[in-house]
Parts: sequence; C-alpha cells; structure tokens
Amino acid sequence: MIVGPTGVGKTDFALNRAEDWHCPIVNCDSRQIYKELPIGTAAPTAEQQARVKHYFVGTHSLIEEYNAGQYERDAVSVLTGLCREHTGDKPFAILTGGSMLYMSAVLRGLDDLPIVPEVIRKELRKEYATRGIEWLQAEVERVDRNYWQEVDRNNPQRLLHCIEITRTAGVPYSELRTQRQAERPWTVHITRLIRPREELYARINRRVDAMVAEGLEQEAREAYGWFKERGLAVPNSLKTVGYSEMTDYIERRCTREEAIEKIKQHTRNYAKRQMTWYRNSLQ
Repeated sequence: MIVGPTGVGKTDFALNRAEDWHCPIVNCDSRQIYKELPIGTAAPTAEQQARVKHYFVGTHSLIEEYNAGQYERDAVSVLTGLCREHTGDKPFAILTGGSMLYMSAVLRGLDDLPIVPEVIRKELRKEYATRGIEWLQAEVERVDRNYWQEVDRNNPQRLLHCIEITRTAGVPYSELRTQRQAERPWTVHITRLIRPREELYARINRRVDAMVAEGLEQEAREAYGWFKERGLAVPNSLKTVGYSEMTDYIERRCTREEAIEKIKQHTRNYAKRQMTWYRNSLQ
C-alpha cells in the first residue's frame, strides 16, 4: 500500500512500482471512481492506465449512489481475487489513494454503527439548512475532537454523519470506529511518501493551477449543471474540495480568483489532516 498526502506524488510512484513488479493498481480514492471528474480528482490519465491495469478509476457515474460500504465489498472482492491469481514472493497489487475512510474500510472493515432515528436526521438537516456549514464544523469540533482532526471539513455529509452517530449513540463517533478488525486474506506492507511541508504546499498550488488550466471550471459546471437542470440533489462528490468552491463561483457567491485560492487553501488543509491520520492510524 502506498500512502501520502494529496499532491505528494503517489500516482507516479505507484505507476513506477507497478511496472517494476508487474502488478495492478487498486485505486482508493472516493472521487476518482467517477468518470465525470477526471480533472478535479487528478485521476490517472488514459495513457497512465494503458501502462498499468487500474481498478476503480472512472468506473461509476455521479448519478449512481456509491459509498464506503460498497467500496469495501467491491475492493475486498477484487483484492481477494488478485491474491488468488498471484502467488510467490512478488506483491500482487498496489493499493493507493487519498481517501482515509475508503482506505480504512479495506484495511479494517467498517464498524457496525447504530441506526440513526429519522427524527435526529431531520432535525440536523434543518439546523444545517438554517445555520450553515460553519455551524456543522463547530459542532463536530465540539463533540468529537479526534474526528475533527481528520475529517474533510468542507464535506457537510461527513460532518452530519459524525453528529448523527454521536447524538444517537451518546458517545463520540470516533470511539465507535475502532471496535472491529475485519480479517483479510493478505498481508499489508505500507510505503509512506513524504515531502517537506513547503515543497508539498507548493506542489499542491501548482497542481490546482494546472487543473484550472485543464478545464476544472468547465468540468464542475457540466457536472453541477446536470443535476440542477433536472432539479436533483447535488451528490456528495460535488460537495468536496475543488467542486464546492467552483460551485460557489458558479452561483456567484465568490469570484473565480477567490474560488481558486480557496481550493488551494482547502487542499493544503486536507493534506495536513491526511498526514495526521496516517501518522496516528497506520502503525
């Protein structure tokens, strides 16, 4: 498994190792699975995928519902099959990506969480609609400091889920996420990629500029517009870094320049949380 914060260079490193070891790459990024979002997710290009067999890259559409539980089942099935096919001393697959929840789902399995009563779910969504994401952020920081250190703070669905579970169970969500260790028919070897913080942040800024030059705005407009034109709820994958800021620009809540700077800032913040999670969770 190859891990590291966004922008550190996991894609190129994984490609080179996969070619050296003659093995496939299993993507562990919750947004790269969507075929409509190649630019904003820095998904492997067609050329890169031609070099090495990839799983879970551009395999689903935004109009499909897909979550960590489904990914756990699908990825474990693929990895188990690859494990049977490849024997001997060589690695049989490289798992890499930036989604902490998806990675945890594959490595440990997802915890059995309580069913959230509909009254709590409706109450929270009403509060969110009235008070906004800043209230959600403050509430998660208040009720679950551990989860606050790793969550994507610009993803309202993740924030809502934490508060829902915490209110239902009466204990912080993070305390319920380490209760079960699923058994897997493979051994995991972890390679961590790191760079000096200043270098990493400079790489992130350059990558955002490259995404904008490649057409991130148009990609966001097309994806967002498809749902808005049909009166459908915008999926969670468009409420994450890169797309939520562009949506603010599209809806004229900020300027284009402000949106780009926010993407850079939020991506740097996310990279910092990834590094904290890798350090604390992948021993």
